[in-house]
Amino acid sequence: MRTFLLILAISFTLLSVVFAALPMDTLAFAPILLALLFIFLAFKKSDVAQRKFPKRLFIIAYLCALIVLGKTFFIKDKVAVDTQFEQQKKNTKQDAKKDLEQLEKDLE
Repeated sequence: MRTFLLILAISFTLLSVVFAALPMDTLAFAPILLALLFIFLAFKKSDVAQRKFPKRLFIIAYLCALIVLGKTFFIKDKVAVDTQFEQQKKNTKQDAKKDLEQLEKDLE
């Protein structure tokens, strides 16, 4: 049972690291919470001499949680206005109008 819990804890901890690195925002807390749950259960099932590895997994999971919290509260997403694109869009509309006017004159 301990081995199964450790395998689950390791897999969810690895998933937590990946989700913490990606811009998943608070969705990254799902594998982190599952990892912490399985780590806790593995820690409880372990003997005193076998608790070193689950403790390290706890540290990794807590660091992932801190990283996700830090990214959520301290990094703000900003949307910048692309003036060059807006100008290009206006020019494209003007060119399309000119082409239509020219086509109208040609058809007459």
